[in-house]
Amino acid sequence: MRGKRSKQYRKLMQQYGMTFGFREPYQVLLDAEMIQDVARFKMDLIRGLERTLHGKIKPMITQCSMRHLYTADPRVPQLIEQAKSYERRRCDHHTLDEPLSALECLSSVVDPKASRTNKHRYVVASQESNVRAYMRNIPGVPLVYINRSVMIMEPMGSATENVKEKEERGKFRVGLTSKRGLASTLKRKRDEANQEVGMEGQKTVEGKSGTDGAMDETEEVNSATKRKKRGPKGPNPLSVRKSKKRTAGEEAKDLIRHGIRKDIQLDDMAAVNDSPGDANVDESRKRKRKRKHKLTKVDDPFAANLAHVEVGA
Repeated sequence: MRGKRSKQYRKLMQQYGMTFGFREPYQVLLDAEMIQDVARFKMDLIRGLERTLHGKIKPMITQCSMRHLYTADPRVPQLIEQAKSYERRRCDHHTLDEPLSALECLSSVVDPKASRTNKHRYVVASQESNVRAYMRNIPGVPLVYINRSVMIMEPMGSATENVKEKEERGKFRVGLTSKRGLASTLKRKRDEANQEVGMEGQKTVEGKSGTDGAMDETEEVNSATKRKKRGPKGPNPLSVRKSKKRTAGEEAKDLIRHGIRKDIQLDDMAAVNDSPGDANVDESRKRKRKRKHKLTKVDDPFAANLAHVEVGA
């Protein structure tokens, strides 16, 4: 099946489901000629119908169609056995000497009271053109037939289209009215709730004025009526840089630098510099160890004089 045609059939069945309440498994009424053509084209009837209708199906056959298969020329026992496996739809024509035509039998099953309604939501699969022409006048009857070994579903007839458009317009009006009614009821309920809250606040103020309990209740009522104002949110605490711990000396230096505290004298500055915090910092630092050089004989003056005396002697 072509993709475009398959998409059209799926949309058609969705529209039948939304407007007329079709659901799976779809009840498919078959006539004798449809079963004979399926065998002639060597097609799989069940799979073809499921692929066309895009869902599971329940094949059905009437008593008159079964009698047509028995009286067919030539008679094919395989088709009769295949038709026996389908669900039998009683048309109450078995008492007649000869079976009715496919048009009379199927029309009596689909629309028994001639009220032009497909009450049981049947899908009609027939090869006879007069049957399909009659079923187009009944709203909500999907029609299927075979053309050159291709199973085709007819588009919606004019009667079905009119009912569908009328149903859609009705749903649109109901949706508009329900929205308006819902908005008005919600507004009315909101006004009534506000009035009740105001009355309760007045009663509590009049009955318990001057007491602590009355003040607490009025505050609760006012807090309930007032809406919370959302202000600017603070920064993400994970992205904020942590503040470093500062010593007393550093804070005093910053105050003097910015001119906030001018009463601090030079003695105070010296005391700040000699604060225990700074002393600890100095002590923590490692002192560099100076290397002592050894004195050689040339560098020692006593050794030089002694050497001179020995040479003169």
